[in-house]
Amino acid sequence: MSLEPISIRDMEDQSGDIYESVVVMSKRAKQVLSDRIVEEIIESNDEEEMGIYDELIETNPDDYEELVKPTTVSVNEFLDGDIDWKKNDEDES
Repeated sequence: MSLEPISIRDMEDQSGDIYESVVVMSKRAKQVLSDRIVEEIIESNDEEEMGIYDELIETNPDDYEELVKPTTVSVNEFLDGDIDWKKNDEDES
């Protein structure tokens, strides 16, 4: 697994503000993670309803599927321009 450096300028070009970019990417990473959790819960509920969990199921470590990390997904989506967001206007007094 190799690491590739990410240019801060690339992130800044997307929004004009590096801090806004970080917030957008972190919120997207949280969405990706919560979507994965919901999918896992739905799958486990479907299996329980079918009576599959009557016996203890042993999992084989060779069957483990490694998913891409949510932060990697969100950074790639952000840099590719696949994320749309809008700024909330705060009350100016």
